[in-house]
Amino acid sequence: MAYRGHVRNGVVELDEPASLPEGAEVSVDLIKTDGAGQVLSNEGQDSVPSLYEQFKDFVGIIPDGLPEDLSRNHDHYLYGTPKN
Repeated sequence: MAYRGHVRNGVVELDEPASLPEGAEVSVDLIKTDGAGQVLSNEGQDSVPSLYEQFKDFVGIIPDGLPEDLSRNHDHYLYGTPKN
C-alpha cells in the first residue's frame, strides 16, 4: 500500500490518516512535482536499471561456431523438438 504525504520540519506527515503498526519498517520515495502538484518524476522508478544495464556484461560473449538457425530453432537444440 502506498501513502502520500509531505515533509514538515524534517518529519514525514501523511496526507490521509493511516493505521500503521508501531515500529513498522517503511520506504520513502521522493516524488518531484511542478507547482500545481503534477508529478514530474519518481526517483525510485528512475533508479531501476534498464535491461541493457543489467546484462551489458554479457553482450557479445556468445562464442563463434553456433548454428546459423539457433534463434529460430533453439528448442530443437535445447530439447530435441523438430526444427522449424
